[in-house]
Amino acid sequence: MANDTTITVIGNLTADPELRFTQSGIAVASFTIASTPRAFDKQANEWRDGEALFLRCSIWRDAAENVADSLEKGARVIAQGNLVQRSFTDRDGNNRTSIELNVLEVGPSLKYATAKPNKVDRRNGGRPAAPSPQGEQWNGGGQAAPAADPWAGGGNQGGYDDPPF
Repeated sequence: MANDTTITVIGNLTADPELRFTQSGIAVASFTIASTPRAFDKQANEWRDGEALFLRCSIWRDAAENVADSLEKGARVIAQGNLVQRSFTDRDGNNRTSIELNVLEVGPSLKYATAKPNKVDRRNGGRPAAPSPQGEQWNGGGQAAPAADPWAGGGNQGGYDDPPF
């Protein structure tokens, strides 16, 4: 939507993502990101932590399954999405408001870690995709064996912009 509040959050997962499925079979993963601001105190010559923000997040469909397969408690992540505000009445009859992040994109932070993405073809039961017409083989480890260098320029040569399915 045009008036959505889009934000990017960097922080650590407080627990493993929880994967569930709706009655119609759509996957949704829920998780919480803890983001703690840090500032350098010149007087004390040390870093000081600010107050932590705990933000509930949800992500849908194939991305939800990928999150559940890829991320775990403590993982440092970068998530981008839309803030959603919900109003409800609690068990005691009090009006409450919660703010959640409807995640559109999420991945591990590579500032202090490495990651090797795995290309998944969910239509093929999660197995590696079949070889592409360009001669690539997706081996399930995310490593494509390109027939030509996909970063060499000159247009799409079967690189990451042209998955084999």
